Amino acid sequence: MKRRTLLQTGSIILTLGTLELSHGATIITVRVWPAPEYSRVTIESDGALLAKHQFVPMPPRLAVDIEGIALNPALKELVAKVRADDPNIAGVRVGQFSPTIVRLVIDLKVPIRPQVFALTPVAAYRHRLVLDLYPEKETDPLTALIAQRLQDSAPATASVAHPTSAPSTPVRPPVDPLGELIAQQTQKIASGGAPATTHGATTKVAPHADSTGSGGQIASIDLAKDPSNASSATDRLIIIALDPGHGGEDPGAIGPGGTREKDVVLRLAHLLRERINATSVNGNAMRAYLTRDADFFVPLQVRVQKARRVQADLFVSLHADAFFTPDPQGASVFALSQGGASSSAARWMAAKENKADLIGGLNVQTKDATVQRALLDMSTTAQINDSLKLGGTLLGEIGRVGKLHKPRVEQAGFAVLKAPDIPSVLVEAAFISNPREEAKLNSEEFLTQLADALIRGIERYFSKNPPLARNRVRS
Repeated sequence: MKRRTLLQTGSIILTLGTLELSHGATIITVRVWPAPEYSRVTIESDGALLAKHQFVPMPPRLAVDIEGIALNPALKELVAKVRADDPNIAGVRVGQFSPTIVRLVIDLKVPIRPQVFALTPVAAYRHRLVLDLYPEKETDPLTALIAQRLQDSAPATASVAHPTSAPSTPVRPPVDPLGELIAQQTQKIASGGAPATTHGATTKVAPHADSTGSGGQIASIDLAKDPSNASSATDRLIIIALDPGHGGEDPGAIGPGGTREKDVVLRLAHLLRERINATSVNGNAMRAYLTRDADFFVPLQVRVQKARRVQADLFVSLHADAFFTPDPQGASVFALSQGGASSSAARWMAAKENKADLIGGLNVQTKDATVQRALLDMSTTAQINDSLKLGGTLLGEIGRVGKLHKPRVEQAGFAVLKAPDIPSVLVEAAFISNPREEAKLNSEEFLTQLADALIRGIERYFSKNPPLARNRVRS
């Protein structure tokens, strides 16, 4: 009995201790990061916050009770920070629910899967309470790319009439055969049906883990096994995954003039996407897929998973370098290393970039996160060799428009380059910590020249390494 009383007393003391830690905490600022994939609300305070949440489905809304604080002007600003075009959040209501509890009610446009978690101080941030609002219904990025490709091909198919004949039947649009097959496979798998076999092409279905860790399936397609389809083996959509580094809570490096790396690389990605989407190689149309198309945070392993979900042929991560001193300058290209880094600078750079999850705010309690990292750590020698070829080609083109920091492709253990089946490189466009190069990164002319150099390098790579039929089994 005495032991039970002591345990109960201890429990009360622990509870009071937790409340005491959060009591008196002051909200410093609030931020809202809208994106189609998920919307994030961040509440930053000078002390740890204790919160409880409940999702109410009809109408969809999330109620969050923050204990031990009083409503202040910084927290009230949250109401005005929700944008009308936020795809997930309709509005926010905030009030003092009780003397020690502030209640947030987030009205939602769609049903969501909430993740609410706390982050300890890191870099320039104090304590953060993070609300990640993931829509229950996810879009399939591969289907979206294929649909865009088929839509873009339609204008070239106007009806043709012979001068001496009656109006002819409109000509059927030219269709990318692999695109059609992927679309069919996606539709079949989504509806629970069996994979299809089309035009003699064989298909295999392998388990595939998506970015949420849930099991899914994706078709692995081989058009080359039927000799009659030899000409179609490479007649397909070439998908380039562009990965603008950092984003959202993670600004990346900041130049002496205040330029943020996350903004510069997103502008570069948009310029490069325009060029990729307007390019064909040996009759094969290209499409760019961005791991983030706006200012929001994407965890490192999710960036890789996104590229694999769209069956990307290449993965190009875009960054702007930084160092302790303003002297270093020039662009660099990195590939993965299975062993040690190629230089101490490459090792330092990889360690710095791999900390992005800590700054951006990763929910370490998300299930299967460790398993996903392990799956993406099975990089092969073939992938690294192809990455080095791609990196060398890109480096040669970049050197025509600007200074190179190193004349060769460097290697280190970058987490974002660990797709086991996609040639992957990380491009550091320039040193944002160098005032002269920061000015270049803010120049539309320089970014355009760099985007032109990168698309030339991608074209050169495929001219020497034609894309193969998609016959890889994705795990």
